Amino acid sequence: MIHELRIYHCAPGKLPEVSKRFATITLALFAKHGIRQVGFWTTLIGPNSSDLYYILEWDSLADRETKWNAFAADPEWLQEKAKTEQQGALIDHFENIMLNPTSYSALK
Repeated sequence: MIHELRIYHCAPGKLPEVSKRFATITLALFAKHGIRQVGFWTTLIGPNSSDLYYILEWDSLADRETKWNAFAADPEWLQEKAKTEQQGALIDHFENIMLNPTSYSALK
């Protein structure tokens, strides 16, 4: 099992719109393409209060490539993303990190 940590550094004031897009559009498309989420987080206390953190779970890097590419090319996603970004990009920049569990990790 591979986990991918994605960190979205939202454009100023856009975190609520990013969260709404996930809740109302993106998660349904993730499900359509078999993309499994572990969870989503925002900062309660600390720096980076405009960031959204989430973790996806993959069977392998090949599984990730197949499913993510299908999602990214989905015409419905492209249309909805364009509609939600008519007033400008919601994400300033993002990071994605592929995580490998240690031998002592409870989540493997």
